[in-house]
Amino acid sequence: MSSYARVASLKTPEQFLAHLAGLGIELPLAPTLLTGPDAPLAAPVPLGRLTAGNRFAVLPMEGWDGTLDGRPSELTIRRWTHFGQSGAKLIWGGEAFAVRHDGRANPNQLVMGPHAEGDLTRLRETLVSAHATSFGTTSDLVVGLQLTHSGRYARPDPDGQPRPFIVYRHPLLDRRLPPGTVLTLMSDADIERLVDDFVAAARVAARAGFHFVDIKHCHGYLAHELLSGVDRPGRFGGSFENRTRFLRLVVDGIRAAQPGLDIGVRLSAFDSIPYSKNGDGVGRPTADAEGYRYAFSALRDPGALPNLDDARRLLQLLRELDVRLVCISAGSPYYNPHIQRPALFPPSDGYLPPEDPLVGVARQIQVTSQLKRAFPDLVLVGSAYSYLQEWLPHVAQAMVQQRGVDVVGIGRMILAYPTLPADVLAGRPLQRKSICRTFSDCTTGPRHGLVSGCFPLDRFYAAHPDAARLKEVKARLP
Repeated sequence: MSSYARVASLKTPEQFLAHLAGLGIELPLAPTLLTGPDAPLAAPVPLGRLTAGNRFAVLPMEGWDGTLDGRPSELTIRRWTHFGQSGAKLIWGGEAFAVRHDGRANPNQLVMGPHAEGDLTRLRETLVSAHATSFGTTSDLVVGLQLTHSGRYARPDPDGQPRPFIVYRHPLLDRRLPPGTVLTLMSDADIERLVDDFVAAARVAARAGFHFVDIKHCHGYLAHELLSGVDRPGRFGGSFENRTRFLRLVVDGIRAAQPGLDIGVRLSAFDSIPYSKNGDGVGRPTADAEGYRYAFSALRDPGALPNLDDARRLLQLLRELDVRLVCISAGSPYYNPHIQRPALFPPSDGYLPPEDPLVGVARQIQVTSQLKRAFPDLVLVGSAYSYLQEWLPHVAQAMVQQRGVDVVGIGRMILAYPTLPADVLAGRPLQRKSICRTFSDCTTGPRHGLVSGCFPLDRFYAAHPDAARLKEVKARLP
């Protein structure tokens, strides 16, 4: 167990700010939350042809509760109902939707198939109906779908074994796969066929009524790995132009096939060397960060901000492609989770954080703010807010007021406390017993083939049969 102070123990703004000062980091904090139609977090966000009615977004999550043939279950529908009830006016994907079977990160992930259009229509309509029931109008509700191929993290089949698709041989990550694992190195022709699969999935999303699709470029999955393919030969590797060719082809293909469908990109705006568990359980870099070649916008010194040259070039490209909606994330949950998803308690396959998780939160928020200042015309959605817990709305309001972010994205917190945005906007006190404390059971469970959900705080999941199985799994952990 980490010795870092728990956020819940920081009871006042003064205590929270003093703790940040002791860590040598800064986060803006609004001491008083403003409510009403003129409140900063209630301000509408113009999105080109669309307008989102406030400054909260539900971030996409990888579901583990679909059927083996890639269809939503009643548990999936329950989660999407909660997304609609959240009060957030921008739903960024809701779900990571695999564009084909071999791109699934788990055998229960939603996937493209003959049933997809009807299933996605039902999910979207469920969400919209729940939102209408709770808030009366959906005219300012914007709903997108995240499109993905999991690449080297593909585990599509019921046996749960890795069946990775890679775009280059990685000297550190390749070693992490079990002995005997077959790595499929994608050819240029393979990647061109994948472009067609993304475009086909976008067509289905448009027919299902989604306002936009997210071309996922984050967290170590295939499109993100392409961005770091500096050693890959051919049309999709080496130069920046080649490493972004997949993105450009998918955007052009969607625009040609479905011109009324908007496009967003969720981006790991920086990355670091892979980490692994040390003898004391704490995460440590697996090699010298200085010579590491495969980070897109590299964080080489954990005590400083990353070099954002790569990210700036990509945002400039998105501006030229007229893609104005960008969600900023970082790193990967597989090889540097403390960078990507700051948490006090690691999942079963993780490690104890090598830094106070608030350092990781501040890093992502500051990077987003830097990029927003450089690209004021883009709409940037921020990530990494859940670990702020009670202080999430206070930091969110301050960041929006300072124009360091346009929309505050919430992921894990929505599983534990789906109506947090609605409570904040209405001026209701936060429900402390529902606040996500980053116990990481929502990751540990799925890593062991269990369903998605907040087992510690959601009574529904506490009573689910997988809750007992999760306890057995955790009891066996070293």
